[in-house]
Amino acid sequence: MTARNVLGTPLQLCSTDPLTGWQRDGCCNTDALDRGIHTVCAIVTAEFLAFSKTAGNDLSTPRPEYGFPGLQPGDRWCLCAARWEEARRAGFAPDIVLEATHEKTLEITALGHLQAHAES
Repeated sequence: MTARNVLGTPLQLCSTDPLTGWQRDGCCNTDALDRGIHTVCAIVTAEFLAFSKTAGNDLSTPRPEYGFPGLQPGDRWCLCAARWEEARRAGFAPDIVLEATHEKTLEITALGHLQAHAES
C-alpha cells in the first residue's frame, strides 16, 4: 500500500541530506511505533529551531552518537505533527512541502493551516 500525502497523492521524498524520516528513508512515513507522528516535511528556519529548542527539542545541535548532524535553516526534516501545530499557534511554524507531508498529519492539524504554510 502506497503512503499518501495530505493532498491524497503518493507521498514524495522529503530529504536525504540530511536523511530524515521516522524510518530514516527520506520520507515522512509513519507506523504504529511512531508515537511522535513524524509526518510533516518542514523546511526549518532559525526561528523554528530556536522555538523547538526552548520547547525541549534541540534540533540544531549535532548528536553523532545517534547519527544526527544537527539541522541548519533551509534543511528539510520530518517534524512531529504536534510540534509543528504548536509552532504554528505560537507563530513560528516553518514552511512545509505538502507533497511530502503524510496524510496522518490531518489528524493533528487542518489542511488549510498546512496550505497556508506551503513552500512557495
